[in-house]
Amino acid sequence: MDLKSVLMGLGFAAIWASAFTATRVVVLDMPPLTALVIRFAISAVIAMALARAMGQTMRLTRVEWRTVVVFGLCQNALYLGLNWVGMQWVEASAAAIIASMMPLLVAFAGWAVMGERLRPMAVAGLVLGIVGVAIIMGVRLSHGMNLLGLAMCMAAVVALTVATLAVRAAGGGPNVLMIVGLQMAVGSAALVLPALALEWGRPIDWSWGLVGGLFYSILVAGILATFIWFRLVTRIGAVRAAAFHFLSPPLGVAIAALWLGERFGWSDVIGSLVVAAGILLVQMARVAPPAAQPSPSPSSAAARRIESRS
Repeated sequence: MDLKSVLMGLGFAAIWASAFTATRVVVLDMPPLTALVIRFAISAVIAMALARAMGQTMRLTRVEWRTVVVFGLCQNALYLGLNWVGMQWVEASAAAIIASMMPLLVAFAGWAVMGERLRPMAVAGLVLGIVGVAIIMGVRLSHGMNLLGLAMCMAAVVALTVATLAVRAAGGGPNVLMIVGLQMAVGSAALVLPALALEWGRPIDWSWGLVGGLFYSILVAGILATFIWFRLVTRIGAVRAAAFHFLSPPLGVAIAALWLGERFGWSDVIGSLVVAAGILLVQMARVAPPAAQPSPSPSSAAARRIESRS
């Protein structure tokens, strides 16, 4: 893995973890589904305009259109929709830890549903991930964590897992920014009716914090992070790219504490590090070892020496 890929992965992990803090700022002052409709609509216009300026088109392959629809519905509408609603009652750090379970759930679903073989390292990673989440959530539940919010965040990460399994081979391509914009448009369209039905008439408490959080979600967590992800998958593959998710639990806790002043205890620190170790083990287990190169036979080596002298 080259330096540029490492920097892209680190940048994506930091943005992805910080998105939960920005979301928490937004949903405390604005109805969450309404905020997502606005976010996706603005993101779609910006991304598609940039894509057109870069010469990209909407002439996509069947696989690319499948990526647009699946990600638009499962990742944008379902995952973010449920997550943003749940985060009205769940702190950003807890939501980040729950969402970071996605690589663990993908590995488990691959074994339980698709019959994929789990290496011992992956099994150890799954056990560590479960232990880490149990440490964190056990303490938080004892302190009165909202059960409805927790259930919605858990349902959200399941939706994200389904999206990831459905389009695991999706990468970049010549129209990557157009794909990002189109999937944002699908997410916005899918949430219009639920937003009108559930949130019509709810007040919006406009503030500079709300505007800043919304635009951070649009420009950085929305367009930039998704673009980096697709480019990273193109460079190093989905398995290696997903390995950077192991940074999300500790980063999510740290950013929420610094930005929002969320308090955390030793259970959060230890649990997030245990979850991070579990995610890393699962992803490392999925990286295929390099194929052994057969050693040259004595006759072929001698033939090359003779050829080099001639």
